[in-house]
Amino acid sequence: MELRRKLEILADAAKYDASCASSGTETRDSREGGIGSTEGMGICHAYAPDGRCISLLKVLLTNACLFDCAYCINRASSQVPRARFTVRELVTLVLHFYRRNYIEGLFLSSGIIRSPDYTMEQITEVARQLREEHGFRGYIHLKTIPDAAPELLARAGRWADRLSINVELPQEASLRRLAPEKDAAGIRRAMAGLRLRIDEAREAGREAGRAAPPRFAPAGQSTQMIVGADAADDGAVLGASATLYAAYGLRRVYYSAYSPIPDASATLPPQAPPLLREHRLYQADWLLRFYGFELEEILAGGEDGMLDLGLDPKLAWALKHRGRFPIDVNRAPREMLLRVPGLGTRTVEKLLSTRRQRAIRTDDLARLRLPLAKLLPFLVTADRQPRAGLLDRADLRRLLAPRGGLAAAARPRQMVLL
Repeated sequence: MELRRKLEILADAAKYDASCASSGTETRDSREGGIGSTEGMGICHAYAPDGRCISLLKVLLTNACLFDCAYCINRASSQVPRARFTVRELVTLVLHFYRRNYIEGLFLSSGIIRSPDYTMEQITEVARQLREEHGFRGYIHLKTIPDAAPELLARAGRWADRLSINVELPQEASLRRLAPEKDAAGIRRAMAGLRLRIDEAREAGREAGRAAPPRFAPAGQSTQMIVGADAADDGAVLGASATLYAAYGLRRVYYSAYSPIPDASATLPPQAPPLLREHRLYQADWLLRFYGFELEEILAGGEDGMLDLGLDPKLAWALKHRGRFPIDVNRAPREMLLRVPGLGTRTVEKLLSTRRQRAIRTDDLARLRLPLAKLLPFLVTADRQPRAGLLDRADLRRLLAPRGGLAAAARPRQMVLL
C-alpha cells in the first residue's frame, strides 16, 4: 500500500481521539541544534488553554487491533480498511511535514498489534528516532498502552512531552460491558505509575536548579472519556474526572461525544449525544479546576444529574442564586468575582489590579471587551447599578441565553472559554 493511502486511513482513524492539546511542555533551546519547535502558530489541529493553535500530525501507527471494544471503529470485528506504518515511514513523514511547515508536533496512538508490549515498543521507537537520530525538538504526545510493561512506559516518558492513557468510560461497569478486554484497575495502576515518575522528575528538577534534570513527560499526563456511549449522566462523568484529577495529577481530562459507527453493537445508543453536551462538560470541568466551584453547585443548574444545555454552567448557577447578586466589582473578593457570568480568571486578575489604583467604571469593562449584556445584571460598578427588579425578572434566562439557540452557544471542540 502506498504511503499516501496509509496516511489517509490512519489519520482518519485517529480523529476520534480528542486528547491532543499540546499545552504545558518545556521549551527546548533551538541554539542546542536540531529541528522543530514547541511554540508558534500553525494549522488548526488543537488548542492550548491559552488559546494558541497548535498544528499536530495526529495519526495512528496502525488501526489493526486485537481488542474488540464495542464503541471503537477500529475494533477487531470492524470491516474498515486496515493499514500500518513502519517506524521508519512514520518518522520520515513527520520530518517531511515539519520541514514543509505543515505541523509543529506529533500525536501518536495505535491499535494493539501482536501484544501490548510490542505495540508500546513500536510507538516509543518512533519518538526515540525523532529525538535521538534527527534532533526533533517539536512537541510529541504518545498514547500509551496500559497493559504494557512499566519499563516500556518509562521509556516512552523519556522521549515524549505528554503521555496519556484513556480511561474510555466514566463507569467501570460500562467498561466491562463494552470493552471486556480492558481492565479499569490496570489502567489506574498505569496512571499511578506515570504520576510517580512525573513527580520524581519534577522534584529532581527543583533539586538540580539550573542543571538539566532527567526529563520525563514534562507536560504531564492526560486522559479521555467517551460521553454518551453508556447511560452515565453528567454528574457521573464530572465525578469521575474530579477523582482522576485528585488521584493522578492529570493535566486534562478530555471529553469526546460518542459517534455512532458502522455495524455497531446493539448495546450502543443509535444516535450520538448532542455535541453541545461535550462543550458544557468542558466548561464545567474548567469551573471545577479554576473557579472554585463544587460539583454539587454545578449540577444544581440542571436537572437529573445533567447540565443545562441552554446555558453555560456558570450562568445557570448564577440564575439559581440570584439572591447573591449584584456584587460590587470594586469590593467583592476574588472568589465571588470568579462566579460572575462572563468573567474569566485573567479578567478577574486585571480587575483586582486595576481597582487598587482607581474605581472601576462600566467603561473599563467595555474596554476589556467583556460581554456587558451578560455581566451588568450581576455587577455594580462605580457609575452604575443594575435596574431595580432586573434580577427578579422571570424572563431573565431568555434575555441572557445565547442568541440563535443552542447551536450559537457551542464553540469548537477543546476551545473552552468562560
